[in-house]
Amino acid sequence: MELYSIENLSGKEYIALGVVSGSTIQSKNMFSDLGQGLKGVVGGELKAYTRMMEKAREVATSRMVEQAQTMNADAVIGIRYATSAIMAQAAEVLVYGTAIKYK
Repeated sequence: MELYSIENLSGKEYIALGVVSGSTIQSKNMFSDLGQGLKGVVGGELKAYTRMMEKAREVATSRMVEQAQTMNADAVIGIRYATSAIMAQAAEVLVYGTAIKYK
């Protein structure tokens, strides 16, 4: 499955099959969250949260690809990511794009 952030593929003919998306909500455990809170006081990268968000993007992308595959898509174009805080220790990652089939 090919994934593109661009809106159009020049030089290729395709038909749009529809919007596909994937999402996940991730949180850290209480002990990890406590450690990250202390790190926030002294400054620096919150590596546990960085890893959490990387994992969340991977899961959401995988779910979007699965949805595109059920439509027999060859690729997904116009991919965008969005995040939102669900609560103090949890974040949602949403990815969406347009599934296409090459002619």
